[in-house]
Amino acid sequence: MPPRSLRPFYLDLISRSSTLSHLYQIHAQTIISGHHAGDVATATKLIQRLSDLGAVAHARRLFAAFPNPDLFLFNVLIRSCYLNGSPSCSVSLYSLLRRETRLRPDDFTYAFAASAAAAFDSDGAGRALHAQSIIDGYAADPFVGSAFTSLYFHFDCVPSAEKVFEGISSPDTVSWNALISGFARNGCLSKAVRAFTRLLGEGLKIDSTTLAAVLPAVAELRDLSLGMSTHCLGTKAGLSAHDFVVTALISMYSKCGDVATSRLLFDEMISPDLIAWNAMISGYSLNADVGSSVGLFREMLVSGRRKANSSTVGGLVPAYSPFGHELLSSCIHAYAIKCGVDSDPLVSTALVTVYSRLGRMECARKLFEAVPDKSLTSWNAMISGYAQNGLTEAAISLFRTMQTVAITPNPVTVTSVLSACAQLGTLSVGKWAHQMIKDKHLEVNIFVSTALIDMYAKCGSIGEARRIFDGMAEKSVVSWNAMIAGYGLHGLGREALALFSGMLAASVAPSGVTFLAVLYACSHAGLVEPGRELFLSMKTEHRIKPGPEHLACMVDLLGRAGRLREAVEFIEALPTDPGPGVWGALLGACMIHKDENLASVASERLFRLEPDSTGYYVLLSNIHSAGHNYGKAAMVRQGVKSKRLMKTPGCTTIEVRGVVHLFTAGDRSHEQAGEIYKELERLTGKMVEAGYSAATDNALYDVEEEEKVHMLKVHSEKLAICFGLISSESGTEIRIIKNLRVCFDCHDATKLISKITRRVIVVRDANRFHHFRDGACSCGDYW
Repeated sequence: MPPRSLRPFYLDLISRSSTLSHLYQIHAQTIISGHHAGDVATATKLIQRLSDLGAVAHARRLFAAFPNPDLFLFNVLIRSCYLNGSPSCSVSLYSLLRRETRLRPDDFTYAFAASAAAAFDSDGAGRALHAQSIIDGYAADPFVGSAFTSLYFHFDCVPSAEKVFEGISSPDTVSWNALISGFARNGCLSKAVRAFTRLLGEGLKIDSTTLAAVLPAVAELRDLSLGMSTHCLGTKAGLSAHDFVVTALISMYSKCGDVATSRLLFDEMISPDLIAWNAMISGYSLNADVGSSVGLFREMLVSGRRKANSSTVGGLVPAYSPFGHELLSSCIHAYAIKCGVDSDPLVSTALVTVYSRLGRMECARKLFEAVPDKSLTSWNAMISGYAQNGLTEAAISLFRTMQTVAITPNPVTVTSVLSACAQLGTLSVGKWAHQMIKDKHLEVNIFVSTALIDMYAKCGSIGEARRIFDGMAEKSVVSWNAMIAGYGLHGLGREALALFSGMLAASVAPSGVTFLAVLYACSHAGLVEPGRELFLSMKTEHRIKPGPEHLACMVDLLGRAGRLREAVEFIEALPTDPGPGVWGALLGACMIHKDENLASVASERLFRLEPDSTGYYVLLSNIHSAGHNYGKAAMVRQGVKSKRLMKTPGCTTIEVRGVVHLFTAGDRSHEQAGEIYKELERLTGKMVEAGYSAATDNALYDVEEEEKVHMLKVHSEKLAICFGLISSESGTEIRIIKNLRVCFDCHDATKLISKITRRVIVVRDANRFHHFRDGACSCGDYW
């Protein structure tokens, strides 16, 4: 019987084989019959089936023994190798094809080789393959283009992926799916949705993969309306019944806050797989329904239908509602250890998040360090935990460490780092993070842009904050709030009011946070009547009930303007008992206007509401001292000591050449203390010549006049400014941060220093920014 006539027999036999033993016997028979050496179709089918059953090494030996493999056989083995976890073998076969045969790679060759190259540690091999595919004329091929689009997305090279896609002549649904899923995986959520919209506009049919690709982006954007529209579209196309699409819908509805619809979809599934169970358990946790989450988890275990995995445990952790669930979090942690999944990146990240939100940073860091292969999400959780707990230097330090281990940040990372920079006031680190966003071509989405606005505003660069705001294509209410709050922080009340009007004109509905930001801005700019009108409009026009923070802001607005009687009347007219924020605002106003009697009333209420809050005692003591009532001041301070309360020490920081230096009053610990005090003496002499006289009326202790002058002279603000002067070039702007409210004497002194040295000095204190220039302050001496 001629060898070729055996082909159908062998092909059928190979197709029906289900074990390697069968295939080895068939292979032996083809050798005995002589069929193996003469028929490429049989050899190809045998190699493919061997690979399907995991015998790639055997398949390679068979391939090596075949005298004249054709391109189809090469393609089969290239694909089989990367599917079986041997991507380097795939690329080696591609190189062999080009180097030792006269065959030319086709679209399948490049697509399979590109998929293999995506599994490498770097994109070098993939870029080389891409270049060769372009030379061979496959740049516009949809199959090849889709593979290289996915490859670049895998290496976070979003611009390269976009460029490859745009080069495809007629992208098909598979190509669009690669683009949409790539955007979603790389955090480019808005771009993923826009790509989905373009796909629909092209008139192409979507498939279940399209829905599964776009729904995670919709979920992360928390856009319920868009999610419902996508669901309807999928239902009309007959695609929403697929289990993996239903699971994506469950996740989407949960993240958009509609957990009832999620449960309805889950209950309609005939036999939900583990992924669906996990999505529903996680959905309950995400919506702070911890009881339902634990109940569903228990139901799954009792039914015996599914066994929990790391995703189950990670979704069960109450990261979104940790307070009151500390014991449950510890129990879940113990369960994770028992199941051996505590080092899984998903579980450890969830536990790091919940411990961080509970303030247990040592536990969080210990868990983080125990993970052998830290994912980007793990780094993000730890950095975000530090930033949220005010440990800003630790957050920035960990981010720098992350850079050394070649982990590419994403928008979530950058947002956390920018938040830390904003809290710390480190403009240079903030600028570095901003530049990194540009260099790494990270998507500047709404969250990143808003974080940049907040960072620049809190680091003193309000102009740069406004430039970023104006450059945003899309603005959320949070973006408007950040810019308005930035103006308030810099005392630019009229600009804040103008922006609020622009927000209303843009049909963006203000939130309670918006009104708080505008009221704060009015308070620090002395805009009493506009602030009062705004407060009244909250309920009458915008149906927003004023909260305790808004009430405190109104008292602050009236009190700062010296309208203390109106402030008291406002408090007395409140329908409920005012909280500590309201009385604290009144006490602060008493300090500004030196009203000891009213201060005693306010402090009495505060000591009952918050007896362990040191700040109120200190403020009352300072009010008595400012009124030269040193006996009462001493009694208040003695009361603080007897209660063993700790006063927050005043300090000032300044960043010079990327290093933050800290000063306290009378500090001589700095290595350049001698030069700093020499500069202070020089400046003091110049200030006295210019008419400066120390504001000793505001000295807080009953000591001799000369001692009062000396105490004011060595305040931390002045020491930091002197260090800035001797450590920077002439004409350079000086920026300092004071952790408390800047005192009257330092404020007056800084105005003179700015004029004498011809420097712009920017001071951020506990309340706001002061920009000193040519002997004047941006606050107009109203703060």
